[in-house]
Amino acid sequence: MFYQIRILLIFVCALPLMAAYSQNTDLTKLSDGFAEVDKLFTEFAAKSNNPGFVYGIVANGKLVHLKFSGMANREKKSAVNPESVFRIASMSKSFAGVAILQLRDQGRLQLDEPAHLYIPELVNTNYLTTDASPITIRQLMTHAAGFPEDNPWGDRQLGISDEEMHAMFKKGISYSTVPGTAYEYSNMGFAMLGAIIKKVSGMSYQEYIQQYIWKPIGMFHTYWEYADVPDSTLAIGYRWINDDWVAQPLEHDGAYGIMGGILTTAEDFARYMSFMLGAWPARNEPDNGPLKRSSLREMQHPWNFAGLNPGYKYPDGRTCPISSGYGYGLRWSSDCDGRVTVGHSGGLPGFGSNWAILPDYGIGIVSFINQTYAPASRLNTEAIDLLIKKTGLQPRNIQPSPILIQRQKELTAFLPDWKNAEKSESFAENFFLDYLIDSLRKESAELFRKAGKIIRTGEMKPENNLRGTFILYGEKANIRIYFTLSPETPAKIQEFRIRMEK
Repeated sequence: MFYQIRILLIFVCALPLMAAYSQNTDLTKLSDGFAEVDKLFTEFAAKSNNPGFVYGIVANGKLVHLKFSGMANREKKSAVNPESVFRIASMSKSFAGVAILQLRDQGRLQLDEPAHLYIPELVNTNYLTTDASPITIRQLMTHAAGFPEDNPWGDRQLGISDEEMHAMFKKGISYSTVPGTAYEYSNMGFAMLGAIIKKVSGMSYQEYIQQYIWKPIGMFHTYWEYADVPDSTLAIGYRWINDDWVAQPLEHDGAYGIMGGILTTAEDFARYMSFMLGAWPARNEPDNGPLKRSSLREMQHPWNFAGLNPGYKYPDGRTCPISSGYGYGLRWSSDCDGRVTVGHSGGLPGFGSNWAILPDYGIGIVSFINQTYAPASRLNTEAIDLLIKKTGLQPRNIQPSPILIQRQKELTAFLPDWKNAEKSESFAENFFLDYLIDSLRKESAELFRKAGKIIRTGEMKPENNLRGTFILYGEKANIRIYFTLSPETPAKIQEFRIRMEK
C-alpha cells in the first residue's frame, strides 16, 4: 500500500528558554536539502510497506521541517499527522540524565556516590570479584555498572510495579562484568536511576520529570501511560507477521518506564532537542534552565568508551572510521571527518525511533516509525549526511580570543628576521630554549624568499581559545603559521610552526 504523502514546512516560534541563543543556521540554504531527505523517507516507506512515520529537522531553536506519512492506526484508518503520539522507547533514557543532574546541581546527590545509598537492596549484591567497587550513579547513567545487555528482556519489564522491581533487586543480580570496567547496554541500570530520582526527590520519577523537565520545555503532549493518550492521536505499533502488519500490545507504565516508556509527538520532542542544542556554544548569556548549559554539555560528553569501528560505511558506501561513547543517557560518536553526533535510538515491539543532534552544526533530526525495530537510526544517519552534502553546511566557526589576535599581530611583526624577539614579552620562557633563534631566522628567511612580498595577513583561525592558524598571503606563494599559547596569564607563545601553504 502506498500512502499519500503530506508535507508540512513550518517555522515554530521557540519557547522563551530557547530564544536566548540562536545557532544562526542559514535556513534558506538548509531547506535546499529537504526534498532529498523527504525522498529518502518516502522511498523507505514504499519499499518496506511501512505502516507510518514522522520525521522532523531542528535548527535555530525551532522545528523547521516536518514530514509525515501513512497510518497511525491501521484498524481505525487514522493517518499520521503532527499531533500523532508515538512511543519512543530508549530515547526516553536521557530524561533520567537530566533529572539526575538537576538533583546533583541542587546538592541532593553526587554522581560518584554508591547507588546502594539510595537502593538498599544493592548493599549485599554479589559482584563477580571480591575487589569490585560498589556501583555508582555515574556508572548507571553510562552503562558501566556491569549488568548484562538486556534487550529484549528489558522491553517486557516496562509495566512492573515498584514492589516487583525492588524484590528482583533483593533476590540478586547476575553480572556480566565488574563495575567500571566495560560498556554494556543496560535497561536495568536506568530503572535504578528512576528509583533514585524517587528516593531523592520524594516524587515518582514520572511526576518529577513531567514537572521539572517537560513542563518548563513546553512538552505538553508527552505521556508516560499510553491509556492517557487520546485515542485520536495514539500511534499503534505493528510487526510484520504472515505477510501482514499485526498490531502489538502496548506495555503499561511502571517502574521500568524511565528506560523506554515515553510517548510523545515530533513537535514536543523537537523542543527537547532545541533545549539540548541550546547548550552550544559555551557563552556569556543568561542560563535559564531547566538544566544549566554546563550540565547539558556534561551530559553530552562521552564518559564511557563504547567502541571503534574502523570499517564504518556511510549509507552512500564510503568508508569512514567512527568512534563511539556513551554520556548520561546519550549516545555519542565522532567520525573520520570530526563530525560529532549526540542522540539516542529507540526500539520496542511495534516501534523504531531515533534522534540525533550535531552540536557543531546546530542542527538535529528526529524520526518515529510505528514498525517493530524500524531502522530509524540508519535513516537519520543517511538523512544528515545527505543534508550536509547537499547544502554544504559547515560547522560553527570558533571566534578568536583577544589574546590570540594580539599574539598573532606581535608574531607577524617579528617575521622574518625575529629582530628583538628574544627580549619580547610575547614569548613564553620555554620558546627560545626549544626554538633556536638562528634556526628560526634561517627557516623564515627561506620561506619569505619563496613567498615574495607579503600582500596581506589572513584571519586568525582558532582551534580553541589559545591555539590557532593563520596565513600570510604572498605574491608568489602563501605561508601558513601555527602557534599555541601557554596557560599562564597573560598567555604567551610557547609553540610555533611555519611552512609553505600547499
